[in-house]
Order: sequence, then C-alpha cells, then structure tokens
Amino acid sequence: MSVRRRHPLLVTAVLAVGAGLVLTACGPDNTDPAAGPKASPTTAAVTPAPTGAAPATGAPTAPTTGPASHTPTNAPHTPSGTSPSTSTRPGTGNAPADATPCDINNLSIHVTTRPGAPSQRVIDIHNTGTTACSLSSSPGVNLGNSTARDQSNNIRPVLASGTQRFPLPAGQNAYAVIDLNPSGATTGTTPDINELNVLADQDDTNMPLAATHNFPLTNDTRILNPHMGNYRATIADAVTSMTAAGK
Repeated sequence: MSVRRRHPLLVTAVLAVGAGLVLTACGPDNTDPAAGPKASPTTAAVTPAPTGAAPATGAPTAPTTGPASHTPTNAPHTPSGTSPSTSTRPGTGNAPADATPCDINNLSIHVTTRPGAPSQRVIDIHNTGTTACSLSSSPGVNLGNSTARDQSNNIRPVLASGTQRFPLPAGQNAYAVIDLNPSGATTGTTPDINELNVLADQDDTNMPLAATHNFPLTNDTRILNPHMGNYRATIADAVTSMTAAGK
C-alpha cells in the first residue's frame, strides 16, 4: 500500500489559511473501505484491522496449508455387480475397503501348515508398506505340478462366498486358509500335485500373473476337492470362513 508524501510547506499553508475547516476524511489515497482486504491466492484470509488502523510493522502472515490427504485419481477396480465400500475392518484402525490396491512390492507372502490340521495351509499376506491398501476378497490359488508345461488344468479350490475387497492397513496381516483334503480321504486323491501357487490379489487388473508365488508341497500331501475361505484379520476367522466354502 503506497501513501503519497505531502510537502511540508504545503501542509503549513493549508493550516494557516483553513484552520477553521474540519478534515472530513483521511487515510491512504488508494484505500477502498467497502471492499476490505483480499486474501492472496496462496494464503488464508486475515481478519481486517479496524478502519483507519495501519497494520503492525513485521506482522506475520497466515501460513499456507495444503490438502489434508491425497485422493487417488483412479478408483480401485470393483468386481462386477458390487459397489465400493468405505467400511473399515473392525479393530484395525482406519483402513477403507476401497483403499488403493496393494502393490506386490509392498507385500510379503508365506504359506504354512496349520498346527493340528495337516491338510490345511495358512496363507499369510503382510503389508510391508507405509499406507493402507486393499486385496481381492480371497487370494488367487491353484494347485499343480511344478514340472508341467501346461498349467491350465491346475486344481482350483471351492471358494467361500463374498466379493468385497479386503482392507489391509500398513504393518498388518491378511489370512486365508485352504483345506487341501476336507474329507480326509486316503484314496482317490489327485496324483502328481506338488505345488501350491498364490497370487495375493486375484484381480489381474491390479496384480499381474507374474506376481504369483509358488510353494512346494511334500510328496505325501493328499489333494481332493480343496476348499478355501476369504481373507480375514485373524487365522481363527479365516478358518471359519473356509468351513463355509461351498455352502
């Protein structure tokens, strides 16, 4: 804001000639009282000072702040016939079900035999990243022979119902349980199966097939009509989901 300087001699002359006159208005020549101060495009508006008061020298300006969070430009893929959900997984903090799909580079994948249940395998997916992400309702799993040139006829498990994506907070685990032989059959099982293949997100628009992890099975593993549940936050809940597969 600029203020015109008045020559001292001119001020003296005005005082001498018009001492009886009343000065009706004063202030900077370029002040527009009706408009008030305007906020800069990059700063928040500051409460205007009382009319006629000059701003204090060196007064701080309002800080510039950006948006509180970033929203991904592209919405995550949702299976046909479903709608996105922003519900959160109980007991795991703020992890929306429509969070950005997980990056395979931010996941560690392990498969272990469930204690006390030799026909069951626990698929454990750990989010090693720093932000929440989401997985398909269950992993993409098939069983085959590691030496076979044609894997198109690999066995796929019967799945529990459900299509909602599973939210996975940073540093947390998602579990799915597969029973390779629910009936406990000792005869009639499928021969020459020595490998369990796991794709953490079975939606290939989010995760390429090249991200499939292969886990060997021992020679005495019996495979017949396998069943698998959906991802859950605990192994116990994953077992419950698995027992509902096919029902």
